[in-house]
Amino acid sequence: MTEAAATAEELSAAAHRPQSLLLSFFGALVVDFGLPPLPSMTLLDLLGDLGVAEAAARATLKRMTQRGLLVRGQVGRTAEYALTPLAEDVIREARERVVSPTPFDHPADEWTLLSYSVPESRRDLRHRVRARLSWAGFGGVRDGLWIAPGTVDVAAVLGRSDLAGVADLADAFAARPLPGTDLDRLVHRAWDVPAVRRAHTWFIETWSSPPRVGGSLAQLTLLGADWLSLLRTDPGLPAAHLGPDWPAAVSSATYRRVFDGLEPAARAALERGLRATGRI
Repeated sequence: MTEAAATAEELSAAAHRPQSLLLSFFGALVVDFGLPPLPSMTLLDLLGDLGVAEAAARATLKRMTQRGLLVRGQVGRTAEYALTPLAEDVIREARERVVSPTPFDHPADEWTLLSYSVPESRRDLRHRVRARLSWAGFGGVRDGLWIAPGTVDVAAVLGRSDLAGVADLADAFAARPLPGTDLDRLVHRAWDVPAVRRAHTWFIETWSSPPRVGGSLAQLTLLGADWLSLLRTDPGLPAAHLGPDWPAAVSSATYRRVFDGLEPAARAALERGLRATGRI
C-alpha cells in the first residue's frame, strides 16, 4: 500500500512513530535556533509525554544514531544528542513547505514528468528513492513513470548524499498537458484522491480541538508530525480536478492557527528544561 492509499488512521500511526516525533520536535524548535546538544532525558521525557515507553525511546535514539541521523556525545554521566548535518539538511528542506502559507498550491497546468529505473544491483536504494519522490509530490502513473504538480527541482530531490548516483538514472521534463488530455483521470490514476481528502478531514477534525497530551511541547511535536504526514500525503493536487470544497486551505489555516498558539509556550518550556540542566 502506498502512502497515498493508506487510511488516515494508518498515516497517523506512521506520524506518531518515535523517530517521526523526534524529527518533528527538532524541526520546530531546535534546527537553526542555536541550541546545544540535548540531554537524553530531554528527549526521553518528551517521548514519554507522547506515550512512548522509555525502552522504545532509547531504542529509537540508538537506531537514529546508527542511521546517521543523530550524533551521540557524553558529558560526565549524561548522554546528549545532536542532529547530523544530513538530518539538518533534510529538516531545512522540509521546512520550506512546512512553513509555507500555501503548501498545497502550484501553478495551474504545470507538471513534472520523471522516468527512472533502479537496476537490480541497487535495489537497496528503491525504498529511499520512492520515499523522496513521494515527499517531492510525485505519484506513479505507470511502471517507471512518475508525475508531480508544478515544476520540481529533480536534481535537488535526487541529489542528496544518501542517494548518490540516482540522479544519473533519471530523466525529468517540465510538461504541460496537450489538448484532449483527461487531467481528471490522470490525477485520480496517480493518486488516491479520496484517501487524500480523508487525510485532510482527519487533520482538521483532530486539530480543531487539539488532543490532550503532556504540555505544549508535546502538543507542538504531535502537531508537526501530523502536519508532515499530511504534506507527504497531498503533494498539492490541483483543486480544479478534485471536486467541490477541497479541504486543503482549511488544513493550512488550522495548522497555522494551532502552531502559532502553541509555539511560544513550547519554546519557553524547552528553554526552562535546558536551563535546569545547565545547558543554556
